[in-house]
Amino acid sequence: MIAPGDMAACRAMIRTGSLSFHAASRLLPARVRDPALALYAFCRVADDDVDEVQDKAHAVLRLRERLDLIYAGRPEPRSSDRAFAAVVEGFDMPRTLPDALLEGLAWDAMGRRYRTLSDLHAYSARVASAVGVMMCVLMRVRDPDALARAADLGLAMQLTNIARDVGEDARAGRLFLPLDWLAEAGIDVDAFLADPRPSPALAGVVRRLLAVAEDLYLRAGAGVSALPSDCRLGIAAARHIYAAIGSEVARAGHDSVTRRARTSRGQKLVLMGKAAGASLLTHLMPQPAQLHARPVPEVAFLVEAAGQRPARAQRSETLLAILSQLEARDRRGAV
Repeated sequence: MIAPGDMAACRAMIRTGSLSFHAASRLLPARVRDPALALYAFCRVADDDVDEVQDKAHAVLRLRERLDLIYAGRPEPRSSDRAFAAVVEGFDMPRTLPDALLEGLAWDAMGRRYRTLSDLHAYSARVASAVGVMMCVLMRVRDPDALARAADLGLAMQLTNIARDVGEDARAGRLFLPLDWLAEAGIDVDAFLADPRPSPALAGVVRRLLAVAEDLYLRAGAGVSALPSDCRLGIAAARHIYAAIGSEVARAGHDSVTRRARTSRGQKLVLMGKAAGASLLTHLMPQPAQLHARPVPEVAFLVEAAGQRPARAQRSETLLAILSQLEARDRRGAV
């Protein structure tokens, strides 16, 4: 059980920090909505703790310590940590899933860039698909096909975020667009980061990324029918609301440098109605063939980990290597 005070704090975090998820979460049953809010609050705090400090390596290492305490049943005295510890215990959450998020944040701390779409998928798997798969765990869903479609949704959402935030990221010295796509478009990365401006070439790269996201949203939609009946509307709503952000980017001529796309309250209400129709159809139509599509290779480790019963508590070699690099960087910074 999540303590009422901790639950209230998590709700407040999401109400102000993630409007799209907050809107969709209201459509989930309470048995899933409350642990989902706790999960998202922990992820939000973790992301902010790394993103908003100068010493990002130290922040990631502190997050590793917090996860160690959570999985030992002794969380730090933070509402988000205590609430997530209750979720971990109550749902037998595989350690691989939050560790994947930790690894993605470690990549952020190292300023990693992504040469190919596959490299970007690997990053998105960690910072977004891991959360989608954890959502399935909260619904007591461990079917590999459903997990793969949840991972698709996470990939699609993250690619949408990247497409929306090109200018904001560039002004902060960050770049997530595939480097080989930028090279093909004739865009000099250093020049763009020094003076971020929209251009037809950059709009083409953003359009290309949103096309990949759209294909993933279609695959993810096939997974809604594999979820518990009372969870389908909330997940369908999240899918439609996030996909609409990409549509807003397109409506602005794929310029996400001088403006940041968002959906209005009225649009969200319309999208929830659209999601209601899509959810209803899952009760009337046979399951689509795309439900059984193989997972994108970069998310396969998440699908495997979530399907383990009981969950195995082990860390990947890649995560251990990344953390070792961060420890070395942290030690150098302390000298």
